[in-house]
Amino acid sequence: MAGLIWTIIVILFVLWLLGFLLHFGGGLIHLILLIVVILIIVNLLTGRGLRV
Repeated sequence: MAGLIWTIIVILFVLWLLGFLLHFGGGLIHLILLIVVILIIVNLLTGRGLRV
């Protein structure tokens, strides 16, 4: 499950970065960034931490 969460985080971060660099999406970019931050916080609070 943790692998799936990190995959979603990476995909959302890449989409946010593309939107930021290509200047499309407007508010959608910030929404994606907010979702990524929330997923990271949830992952840290559940005690899984970063597994490398």
